[in-house]
Amino acid sequence: MCIFCCTFASKMNKDLLYKELEEWYEVNHRILPWRETDDPYKIWISEIILQQTRVAQGMEYYHRLVTRFPDIQSLADADEDEVLLYWQGLGYYSRARNLHKAAQLMKNHEIFHQAMRRLGDKARGEEIFSALKSMPGVGDYTAGAIASFAFDLPYPALDGNVYRVLSRLYDCEIAFDTTEGKKHFRKLAEDLLDRERPRLFNSAIMELGALHCVPTAPDCPTCPLNTWCKALANNTVELLPVRKPRPKVRDRYLEYTIYITPEKTTLIHQRKGNDIWKHLWEFVCAERTGEEAIRRKAKGEKILELTHVLSHQKLHARFVIKNVSELPEIPDTVVVHLSDLDNYAFSRLTLKAIETLAQR
Repeated sequence: MCIFCCTFASKMNKDLLYKELEEWYEVNHRILPWRETDDPYKIWISEIILQQTRVAQGMEYYHRLVTRFPDIQSLADADEDEVLLYWQGLGYYSRARNLHKAAQLMKNHEIFHQAMRRLGDKARGEEIFSALKSMPGVGDYTAGAIASFAFDLPYPALDGNVYRVLSRLYDCEIAFDTTEGKKHFRKLAEDLLDRERPRLFNSAIMELGALHCVPTAPDCPTCPLNTWCKALANNTVELLPVRKPRPKVRDRYLEYTIYITPEKTTLIHQRKGNDIWKHLWEFVCAERTGEEAIRRKAKGEKILELTHVLSHQKLHARFVIKNVSELPEIPDTVVVHLSDLDNYAFSRLTLKAIETLAQR
């Protein structure tokens, strides 16, 4: 199947395909704020948010971020803690840290600075693309998306929706999330790209994957690309796309202690190292083995037990409230009043615990 992909691409009537796809998009696309602008900064913010977040959830965060940080300078000048606070609850916090680092680099990066001021042009496309790709958190997809959406430069934008459309269009069994697969699908996307209207084409094929060529039960009879879809012809639509086997999920057991004094103060600390939730805040935490977590029984304290699933980890968390006359001295902790917790960025797990315990 896949060995014929490039031959198939060269033989298909691309002009007719572009016409069908782009006309479908003009009628069916969603109105999204980052589509209503050609501001590279706002497009960049939206693309970082949408890397691992659905549009419905990302919309609120997009508005929050561009309102508080309306340009690169304001984002670069902010403290990382504040950026994390505005990102709080969105997950995959390395995106926020990279966003902040990139802004600090971009404000002094002449090529990108010019690009953000709309001084870029198609003659400097490769230079702009390379500058984009050099920024933390910006890979081929995000660089291509910004280059095409902000400057109408001829670069493909390959997100999960596009991988799905391409895998079905070409009936391709190569796992798209492998090194081989990424190279293969990028070649397909480059061959198929409408180089006269890259912004419109990329928007259209992404929207087709989001709204029509969906993971399960797509409405193939009304799809604008059904004439060219090899998977539809071969009855393999539901089998595609193919991804590599996922790693086994690891169980972790976390025990949080929430010390509370009569003055309503508590202890929190900031996570370090390269573990999950780097630079986010949390209550005093000890990681246990599974057996320790089962054996340990609280003695009269309030307890909340929660399970939180990340991409490759299942977290079994226990929050224990201890009312104390004074706070213990624990290295690397900060004393805060309970009413001031909103000023710190916490993981979604800890936020859920705080909300649940506040209702009790």
